[in-house]
Amino acid sequence: MGERKVLNKYFPPDFDPAWVPKGKRSKVMNIRMMLPFSVQCKTCGEFMYAGKKFNSRCEIVEGDTYLGLRKYRFYVKCSVCCAEIAFKTDPQKADYELEAGATRNFESWKLNRKQEEEAAKAREDEDKDSIKALENRALDSKIEMDILDALDEIKAINQRHRKVDPLHSLLLRDKERAAAAAAAAG
Repeated sequence: MGERKVLNKYFPPDFDPAWVPKGKRSKVMNIRMMLPFSVQCKTCGEFMYAGKKFNSRCEIVEGDTYLGLRKYRFYVKCSVCCAEIAFKTDPQKADYELEAGATRNFESWKLNRKQEEEAAKAREDEDKDSIKALENRALDSKIEMDILDALDEIKAINQRHRKVDPLHSLLLRDKERAAAAAAAAG
């Protein structure tokens, strides 16, 4: 009787894998994935939140790379109206870029990151101007002095707390209770 679970196939000694034609494979992959950001469908207005699972189609974006990294495009369908929503990876920003079918909802962390980048760029531009650079250094030294003063205050408070001995406090409390009991009795 033949083996039920065949793990190996017989290959004749004269077998050459180059003779086997390469199988045709679709360039589009079907992937079960979660939506990486919250969107609103342009067709029906449905909100779809980050983490909602979809069966998506994934393809490699031709001719679009970043530092040798390939970009991928994903197609998902709206859960209400089945309109197609397309977005692609953006390795430069470590994020995704919405292309069609929906609008991306506001994300506060994105705004904070943008403001930090703008502040850093403005600071860099100011450093090129010698007067502004001098003002910035004075401001930095003032901030550093304020931080050191606050640190000294914290150290002083900690030093005061270190001087308090809990055992000594218990002994004083016991003496006060004994004195109060003696005064009440006598």
